[in-house]
Amino acid sequence: MTSPARVLIAAALTLSLAACGGDDVARDNAPLPKLETHVVAVGDAPTGRSRDGVVEAVREAVLSAQTTGRVAAVDVDVNDRVIAGQILLRLSVVEQQAGVDAARAQLRAAEASAVEAERNYQRFASLAKDNYVSRAQLDQARAARDAANAARDAARAQLSSAGQGADYTIVRAPYAGVVAARRVEPGEAVASGQPLLTVYAPDDLRIEVQVPQSEADAIRARPGARIVFDGGVSVDARQVVVYPSADPLSHSVTVRVLLPRMSVPIAPGTTAKVAFQIRGDDKTVRIPEKAIVRRGELIGVYVLKDGMLTLRQLRPGAREGDSVEVLAGLRAGDVVALDPEAALQALIEQRTAGGNGHE
Repeated sequence: MTSPARVLIAAALTLSLAACGGDDVARDNAPLPKLETHVVAVGDAPTGRSRDGVVEAVREAVLSAQTTGRVAAVDVDVNDRVIAGQILLRLSVVEQQAGVDAARAQLRAAEASAVEAERNYQRFASLAKDNYVSRAQLDQARAARDAANAARDAARAQLSSAGQGADYTIVRAPYAGVVAARRVEPGEAVASGQPLLTVYAPDDLRIEVQVPQSEADAIRARPGARIVFDGGVSVDARQVVVYPSADPLSHSVTVRVLLPRMSVPIAPGTTAKVAFQIRGDDKTVRIPEKAIVRRGELIGVYVLKDGMLTLRQLRPGAREGDSVEVLAGLRAGDVVALDPEAALQALIEQRTAGGNGHE
């Protein structure tokens, strides 16, 4: 069964919406109780039009395997903070260590051959002074020495390469940051190039948005922006960079907005609205957010005029802090009630008192 309160609310909404079509209302209604109101004024603040964007990390690294092996240990997990150079993951080193041992043995053999070739050449050079050996024999000894030295250098390079492969079994943090993703577990076999972990720097974030060419020059002249996140948190951009050229297909210009350091960093992938500090042709109208009424799909405010309250529908725009931009429905000089519940109750009382007065 429908309650009397709901009937009154429905009646009040019907009466107030009916009055939205025009401001001509009866003058014999009971006076309204005192309400806290706000006079709509045109703001001079250069807020500009807001654009939707997504927060992304300036420094984000996908750490991939640079050698084959089996995951021996993963020392970090998602959301862990790491420092530069910290060990994050270890791969088995059996095959790589075997390669290092083999390369080291080849180097020892090459060094021994190089030493022997050098001694042989020195003997031939000493004999050549007294013409005990021919010039051709000396040249052969020199060539053998040079070849042995080259083989020794190649063995050293091979050992260095094998040692690098062993170093690849230890994955370290490239910089201080937060682990964003972990894609492997201990015991898994990995191949070269397979992603292992993702790390990003939380204090270096940005948003890239597309703006029309007509706004790009205005943003270049006044490179500032306000970023508003879900929940009402807003910050001023640390830097705004406008790309020098437009996209040949969409004819829009990319604007990069760098976020400041925040006490609680925003996670990459978070959506946000970016309002640039440019002036448009029309002045911006803003009202306190608490004055807005939401009844299903209806969004409006209670407007006070000539002692009467009407519920006027409006089209809201971007929210910034405790205020909301009004794109349509209000104009400068309108008086709105700041407490919708109190305004609704006052409207019900006024209608009831007015009806009783005519009985």
